[in-house]
Amino acid sequence: MLDWIENDTPSASTNATDAAASSDTGNGTADATGLGEIDRFGGRVTVSDKAMINSRADVNQLLPLKYGWAWDKYLAGCNNHWMPTEVSMQADIALWKSRDGLTDDERRMLKRNLGFFAASESLVANNIVLAIYRHLTNPECRQYLLRQAFEEAVHTHTFQYIVESLGLDEGELFNMYREVPSITDKAAWALHYTRHLDDPNFATGTPERDQDFLRDLVAFYVVFEGMWFYTGFAQILSLGRRNKMLGIAEQYQYILRDESIHLNFGIDVINQIKAENPHLWTAEFQEEIRAMLRDAAELEAAYGRDTMPNGFLGLNAQLCEQYMHFIANRRCGQLGLAPVFAEVENPFPWMSEAMDLKKEKNFFETRVIEYQNGGALSWD
Repeated sequence: MLDWIENDTPSASTNATDAAASSDTGNGTADATGLGEIDRFGGRVTVSDKAMINSRADVNQLLPLKYGWAWDKYLAGCNNHWMPTEVSMQADIALWKSRDGLTDDERRMLKRNLGFFAASESLVANNIVLAIYRHLTNPECRQYLLRQAFEEAVHTHTFQYIVESLGLDEGELFNMYREVPSITDKAAWALHYTRHLDDPNFATGTPERDQDFLRDLVAFYVVFEGMWFYTGFAQILSLGRRNKMLGIAEQYQYILRDESIHLNFGIDVINQIKAENPHLWTAEFQEEIRAMLRDAAELEAAYGRDTMPNGFLGLNAQLCEQYMHFIANRRCGQLGLAPVFAEVENPFPWMSEAMDLKKEKNFFETRVIEYQNGGALSWD
């Protein structure tokens, strides 16, 4: 509802009348694309008009802000800028080419890890740009999504940079999501649960479809970014702890920082939609979400067994499965759900130096200036 009329501000009652008459799409919501015909008599946006989904407010008007947390995450992402080419790969290249630099098990893990992430970042970017952005009808959330989309491009660039630096088979790495069953199974699960996001004819506006969107957001943010990426982070950072592939480990640590904000943004979006639409969060729906998280954890356990059939110093498939149970229970807690597994300890306490789940919201209080410039990570 762009107001370009050079006269006195219309009254609140006039605003409401004009908005209902000229910007309504038939179900009480405004044009979600922001590309419709300009409403020359539309009233000015108020905070009460703004909503996460099915909003009545003009999506082109960022101000007044309603969700400060979304804007804060946009600013945090901007302060978190880095590029992969700022990280030297010379030591990694020498180690990779050395006959005794890495064990066969470490090489297998590294290649499959890169293969999973290489395709996953593209799947994430496609969901953001082609799907989620269309259905989240809040401009400050969309502002963050634009920043996240750029970060996903940087992550894809990172895997291209690593593959090229090490001289790996590009076709093998980037096609693993279709050739390696444990990776294919995860990609197929994700595509199934985000099918509504990808449907060009899908639209929110009914309880059933709003639930479909909420379910897909859980699959996208909570499972794909908030669970499945974390085994991969643990694998690479474990190498870094032993002074192996330090360049790759540094880049993964930067990606992990980005993903921590992505995850928290997604959790906030889901919980905000729940708060604004409590009728969607039924007991039956909650059990369905818990089942999704349980199934996702089992798929990740299978991926761990495939990528680490023998394990290596400090890491094996059994520990990664325990870690995934720990993560799944934490995600349940963030969504207000009962845990899906028996209580377990975090088997990788050393990961807290890179990302302590309890500190996901205050990482930037301990971030140093060098990180913004892609320098070495260090903390006070």
